[in-house]
Amino acid sequence: MATDQGTIPVIDFSAWPAGSTEDKKRIAAELIDACRRVGFVYIVNHRVSNELLEEAFRWSKKLFDLPEEKKMLAPHPPGPNVHRGYSWPGLEKVSQNIFKDGEEEKEAENRKISDVKESYEIGSEDFELQPNVWLPEEVLPGFRGFMTEFYWRCFEAAKELLRTLAIGVGLDDEDFFLRFHSGENNQLRLLHYPPVEAEQLSSNAIARMPAHSDWGTITMLFQDECGGLQVEDPKNPGSFVDATPIKNALVMNVGDLLMRWSNDYLKSTLHRVTLPPLQTKRDVDGKKMTSPRYSIPYFVSPNAKALIECLSVYATEENPAKYEPVVQEDYRRMRARGQYVETPTTPVAVA
Repeated sequence: MATDQGTIPVIDFSAWPAGSTEDKKRIAAELIDACRRVGFVYIVNHRVSNELLEEAFRWSKKLFDLPEEKKMLAPHPPGPNVHRGYSWPGLEKVSQNIFKDGEEEKEAENRKISDVKESYEIGSEDFELQPNVWLPEEVLPGFRGFMTEFYWRCFEAAKELLRTLAIGVGLDDEDFFLRFHSGENNQLRLLHYPPVEAEQLSSNAIARMPAHSDWGTITMLFQDECGGLQVEDPKNPGSFVDATPIKNALVMNVGDLLMRWSNDYLKSTLHRVTLPPLQTKRDVDGKKMTSPRYSIPYFVSPNAKALIECLSVYATEENPAKYEPVVQEDYRRMRARGQYVETPTTPVAVA
């Protein structure tokens, strides 16, 4: 049964794998209700074990604890087209804006406030459009092997969510969405938000991750206990509510392409990472500093050549399709523009 953690529902998936048909229909209905009302949901008793998650966070901390010169041995390629490898603080700028040719000044204006975070992007080893950028094995022995396996373990959990969504939206074939998702176009992201002055964040002198929607089908997020993730309040647009961490829970949200599939029936909700709760601040030389935050999002996207068009159950004469069909790779490139520049910036200084 679904419960609520503030605004965001909590759904227990323990009955899903071996449950009855009625159990699956109930869980699917709960998931669709959450995706329609909020666009975000906590999922407990999912298929990524607590032990595996704890190990993934240990590897993430080992990675970001490396000296800068070591992390720079796997740099994110210039520009937005290949999204892999290490991004240093200030390199990526997350935005909900969509930039067109000739809008370079708008792009530059958008980047004036830096996003103070670092990340490492990992994908399928077999995806030629997005080749991985790995650290040399001797820099962090075992990292590549673990993350390659973890990537596919996350996809196993994602498959169950895609099946649940198919049942919930009323499709006869629970594998409908799986036919568009081989797993090769997903993205595993390790994120670290280093300590910064709380006053700089609250005054918008710097940012962590501004409000945005995700571009794919769904996102699965694992987060530490620090806090700072906020979701737009569906009852009060422009206001945000905390997505308070629940230990070992998976936070799932609807992406833009699932919203397009459902003709806006399911909500791709704006969210952001900002100032964490008061108890996570600490004094350093008389200044209030945030605690470090670690999170691991797993972005589930259709195959690059997949055509996304409104499902017939949601496109009717009374409610015609709001979106033209779109190819995943075309949509990704449109949204990615402005996220990375062709000439990389120098890292933003952090504590």
